[in-house]
Amino acid sequence: MNKLLENNILRLRAPEPEDLDLLYAWENDTAIWENGASIVPFSRYSIKQYLIDYKHDIYVDKQLRLMVTAMEKNECIGAIDLYDFDPFHRRAGVGILIDRKHRRKGYGLQALALLEEYAFRFLNLKQLYAITPEKNNSSIRLFAKAGYRQTGVLEKWLSAGDSFDNALVMQKINIL
Repeated sequence: MNKLLENNILRLRAPEPEDLDLLYAWENDTAIWENGASIVPFSRYSIKQYLIDYKHDIYVDKQLRLMVTAMEKNECIGAIDLYDFDPFHRRAGVGILIDRKHRRKGYGLQALALLEEYAFRFLNLKQLYAITPEKNNSSIRLFAKAGYRQTGVLEKWLSAGDSFDNALVMQKINIL
């Protein structure tokens, strides 16, 4: 029997001080800023403080970051987040990053399934949602494959320099 937050391929775990270098690289990768909320570089010091100060309590922080670890080599390959956690309406947003060298191996879908099980069965959430750039085909395919439905378009939602891009709202409702 698998434990909560892991299967025989992946484990989702809390961030550790040893993750500093990976988090620093990912948070400062300007190529992925347009897919998330970052628009400025993070210092090593600020990420270190985040790791020290983070309470790991979704009810206090209204968010939860988990590191995606491949069990075979005990290697951290990504991060997955619940954000904008709303316990009253029982919903949260989902964000996921799989390191470039580990993409297209099914890890994103497995990590998402583990997070959903935790969110729906343990936190008793009614729904999860993702807001993804309309041009991020990989993310759209991942969420669609995981059973998320596109339920809206946020027009001109994301700044793209001199123009604005649309974002898609994708939702998965817990039917249990």
